[in-house]
Amino acid sequence: MPGRSAEAKPLRSTVPARVAGFDQALLWVTVALLVFGLVMVYSASIAMPDNPKFARYAHTYFLTRHAISLCVAFVAALLAFQVPVATWEKAAPWLFVASLILLIAVLVPHVGVVVNGARRWISLGFMGFQPSELAKFAVLLYAADYMVRKMEVKERFFRAVLPMAVAVAVVGSLLLAEPDMGAFMVIAVIAMGILFLGGVNARMFFLIAAVMTIAFMLMIALSDWRRERIFAYLDPWSEKHALGKGYQLSHSLIAIGRGEIFGVGLGGSVEKLHWLPEAHTDFLLAVIGEEFGLVGVLTVIGLFLWMTRRIMHIGRQAIALDRVFAGLVAQGVGIWMGFQAFINMGVNLGALPTKGLTLPLMSYGGSAILMNLVALAVVLRIDFENRQMMRGGRA
Repeated sequence: MPGRSAEAKPLRSTVPARVAGFDQALLWVTVALLVFGLVMVYSASIAMPDNPKFARYAHTYFLTRHAISLCVAFVAALLAFQVPVATWEKAAPWLFVASLILLIAVLVPHVGVVVNGARRWISLGFMGFQPSELAKFAVLLYAADYMVRKMEVKERFFRAVLPMAVAVAVVGSLLLAEPDMGAFMVIAVIAMGILFLGGVNARMFFLIAAVMTIAFMLMIALSDWRRERIFAYLDPWSEKHALGKGYQLSHSLIAIGRGEIFGVGLGGSVEKLHWLPEAHTDFLLAVIGEEFGLVGVLTVIGLFLWMTRRIMHIGRQAIALDRVFAGLVAQGVGIWMGFQAFINMGVNLGALPTKGLTLPLMSYGGSAILMNLVALAVVLRIDFENRQMMRGGRA
């Protein structure tokens, strides 16, 4: 017995003092983004009932629905945190199949809800659910599980990469039928990122990247309205585009320009007064830029940069503890949050062509907030299990 205690002492002394619990800094940054998003959704949507299209809505309509979505998402995140990572690994293929069924269901008339010409939602009564958001999470889990199973043959294209490419192509074809090219881009980048981080040969990775780039270029070239968006992005101020495909971008740039360094103050945005379409969803950052200026935009960018870096660190830590699936899942969530935020910010700032992607955790949208918080809850669970292992326990 004395011998055992003497052997145990060095082990305890090498364990960091703060390994209990989970990453509270990540939690509070997430809460900060959610609260700031709630305030800005209210600010961006408060004047919408003045428009005849939304005349029957109260001024707090979007605020109330967004708050309800946050409550539902919070409960779902608490439940997701209770689920061990090993259970997520077992459920990954079934979640992927479920997401495919829902992506097919949303295309069925009278099941999928059409908004602005796109069939992307299934009505749940209290909120609209977007299957593409579940697909992002499901593909992430499936890709991580797939790489763990194919670890021994990851250098072989036909046995390691091709089946995953086919799975992503099936999801992509269903998303393009809605159409939702933005979600397809995010899913493709998540899958490619996990393949790369999982150790796929660099030459195969660059081949996949080249094929995906050519595929997206063909999609744009063969679609009149997508091609028009590119031309509008290149010259949004032209007489042809300023009132057409370049309308959102030009007014987003006007909003950000009005904000200058410190902004015009909370609630003082003019562009949200029926000038800037989708101000509470895709172009929320433009309203932040107008009301809080460069300082507000840089704050949001800084928070997302810190969050992405922290999530990637949790993933690397899990892999170092020989928890490859958990590590790839965490890093996949980091890619998801970071890439989608990057695209949304790029669109709002005029650095990228207009694309219908929301700002994670902040923009109005029930199913997006729900799946964002579930994904982050899984990351916190991974961090919690990492800390358990560092204490000498089991994950």
